[in-house]
Amino acid sequence: MRIGVLGTGNMADALAGHWVRAGHEVTIGGRDPRKAERLAARIGGGAKPAGLREAAAFGEDVVLAALPFGAGADVVRDLRASLDGRTLLDCSNPIGPGFRLLTDGAPSAARQLAAAAPGAHVVKAFNLCHEDVWRMRPPVFDGRPLSVPVCGDDDTAVARVRQLVRDTGCTPVSAGGLDQAGLLESTAALFITLWVGEGADAQAIAPPQAYATGPAPRG
Repeated sequence: MRIGVLGTGNMADALAGHWVRAGHEVTIGGRDPRKAERLAARIGGGAKPAGLREAAAFGEDVVLAALPFGAGADVVRDLRASLDGRTLLDCSNPIGPGFRLLTDGAPSAARQLAAAAPGAHVVKAFNLCHEDVWRMRPPVFDGRPLSVPVCGDDDTAVARVRQLVRDTGCTPVSAGGLDQAGLLESTAALFITLWVGEGADAQAIAPPQAYATGPAPRG
């Protein structure tokens, strides 16, 4: 695939590295040319630096919006003509001080990107883990690959992102349409509250899948 990356931060670094190793063509776009150059050089594998508009134009298959909430919609709105018909992958989390969900009562971060670039096909994924988890090669725990929820409304766009999930060594899981993105963002806020705020194991709040509907009746 031809993948354009909007942003030069940690998520851009973590995810683009996997995709270059999987054989995809990647262009890193940033406002600061030097940061884009440094990140492209660190990723290697033929990754190229560019400006934001050039990266959006390059991403014929997928454009990753690795942008902080608050800046993302403004950047995407400015690039909306270049993003027309593109798969726009949102990995952001609208979380503020005290692990507060900043979109409470408002559209999800993913929906705000979709409104800013109405011709793009927005898909939400990769928002539930710290960037260093995505740097793992691969993210496997106790022999089980990490599962990554993916939600979006366009079948082709979702299929492309599911492939990119597999290219990180993870397992894609269907999370429904883009209306579900708010649930993923809320889940991230809850998990971060438990992990960081309380020092608790977020996995411990859910029973094993066999008990999802309660224990099996005794014979």
